[in-house]
Amino acid sequence: MVTLERPRRTTNKPVVAIMNAVHDLPVLVARDEGYFRDEGLDLEFVTTPGMAQVTTSHVVKFDSIFDRPLDSVYNDGGIDQYRMCEWGIMKRAAEADKGGLRRRKIVALGASMSKFAIVVAGNSPIYEPEMLKDKPIAVTPNNGSHFTTLKMMDGFLEPEHLKTTHAGSMLKRLEAVRDGQVAAASLMEPWISVAQKMGLRILIESHSTRSEAASDDLDGKTLAAMFRAQARAVKQIEKDPTPYVHYLVAETGGRLEPREFQTWRILNGPPQPYTRERFDDTYNWTVKWNMTVPGATYETIVDNRAWQ
Repeated sequence: MVTLERPRRTTNKPVVAIMNAVHDLPVLVARDEGYFRDEGLDLEFVTTPGMAQVTTSHVVKFDSIFDRPLDSVYNDGGIDQYRMCEWGIMKRAAEADKGGLRRRKIVALGASMSKFAIVVAGNSPIYEPEMLKDKPIAVTPNNGSHFTTLKMMDGFLEPEHLKTTHAGSMLKRLEAVRDGQVAAASLMEPWISVAQKMGLRILIESHSTRSEAASDDLDGKTLAAMFRAQARAVKQIEKDPTPYVHYLVAETGGRLEPREFQTWRILNGPPQPYTRERFDDTYNWTVKWNMTVPGATYETIVDNRAWQ
């Protein structure tokens, strides 16, 4: 497996990206248990930096997505397939198409239903979501923690009173909450478990769906085999997630022991076709929050060729 920020493509094999373990657990399990190989696939895997990794140092801006490590590698042709939060994939597919960048389409509703939580300091005077009115919540701009925070808080605060900011990686966000630099932070696992270990208070949490994106270079047959392997991995994880906790715990750099990880938060499902109804609901919500450009259509953004 290659681990580089901007890897140069050296193979004709399909190249699959891996980033944060909570999003990619079925892929990691399918790779290491040989499920992709059982489907007759010969894949290469490239790891790109993610906000869950304690070693992450890159800066993410609110007004830019395509200069981030994973997006840059994809645009340069270094990877062919990846998964990310449902809204983030929607945004990238719509805006890359309009901006003349390498095309990517939504090719499935992904396997990982990643858990996100909004946390505050253990001694904070904030006890429920409404108390975050006009107070900064640290997120990753235009990625899962950002979108899921808006989804979770939408019923509690009017948009003009919902404030988000960027404080860096998951670790940096925890430190910012601890030090009183921000009122709250949006975290995913394994950092929710770390937050609990540190004595932080969880206000609200929710599962958050992934979408699978792919270039036009991957045909439906290859994608279908990849998704079958992921579905098999999902069943294996559901039986007992314990053997796979190490993928997530490793991202904390020793701040969490495997026994301290809250395995009940792990939820996955087999990849599914991305329906028109889901596109309409998700895209319209994303546009409503001014999180992507208007004018995209199901026909230009979605391709369920794995099921055709």
